[in-house]
Amino acid sequence: MSKRESFESDFKRFFFRGLGILLPSIVTLWLLWQAFSFLLKTVAGPINAGIQWAYVEVVPRVMDHKTLPAFEPGLKDEKGNPKTPDEGWFVQGKSKESLRRFRERWAEHWWLNGIGLIVAMGLVYLAGVLLGGFFGRQVYGRMEALIQRIPGFKQVYPHVKQVVDLVFGEKAMAFNRVVLVEWPRRECWTIGFVTGNSLQEARDVGGGEMLSVFVPTTPTPFTGFVVNVRSNEVKDMPLSIDEALRFVITAGVLTPESTGKPLSALDRPSSKGGVTPVP
Repeated sequence: MSKRESFESDFKRFFFRGLGILLPSIVTLWLLWQAFSFLLKTVAGPINAGIQWAYVEVVPRVMDHKTLPAFEPGLKDEKGNPKTPDEGWFVQGKSKESLRRFRERWAEHWWLNGIGLIVAMGLVYLAGVLLGGFFGRQVYGRMEALIQRIPGFKQVYPHVKQVVDLVFGEKAMAFNRVVLVEWPRRECWTIGFVTGNSLQEARDVGGGEMLSVFVPTTPTPFTGFVVNVRSNEVKDMPLSIDEALRFVITAGVLTPESTGKPLSALDRPSSKGGVTPVP
């Protein structure tokens, strides 16, 4: 093997190794930055603009013009002389000009943009308090029903709500354990999550104890299928819920380290409906 071929092979190997190490961190930081930028522009920006407008409109009406505060105490002109309110950013009788000057001064202090985020967090908290009560839930329920009748919203809103409820909802999905089920046909094993006992009608048809198993889809595990399986026909997996979700989301690319056991070594269903560890 020549030195050139050795260098090329080493370069490819170490390049992709470095890429595999750095890419997750880079992508994570980029996503967090994009989320922060989105909140800063679309949430904090309008709130800051509203605060600036309200301040410029309200303060001159409640304070005497001669005592109007400057945005920066001790503001001076080019010659070093103290500026009057008109020379600062409040212009009597000209709210648009005052607002323009005020925003210029605001922009010189980058940390003031965080006020919008703080106000937004407070409003979200207040909405949670108001809508969390009995009457709040009633009002929100009617508003939600009205939204779901609007064309366009009714096709998108229910799916978005399902995802949000799954991530932020107080009642998380009650996944008891991770199992393998033969679905959608025999000898085709699929990862599922046991959510509880099945319906009485399903138990009557199945002739025994039945389990409700949620089978997620790839790459969005928020959607899937609910199948009713006999309890003695499921195989328990030595996985946590998070490990199983990562496996599903990545279409099996990320295999949890805890899956070191072969399938034959997994818990084998017993004839009594439970699971019996393989000796």
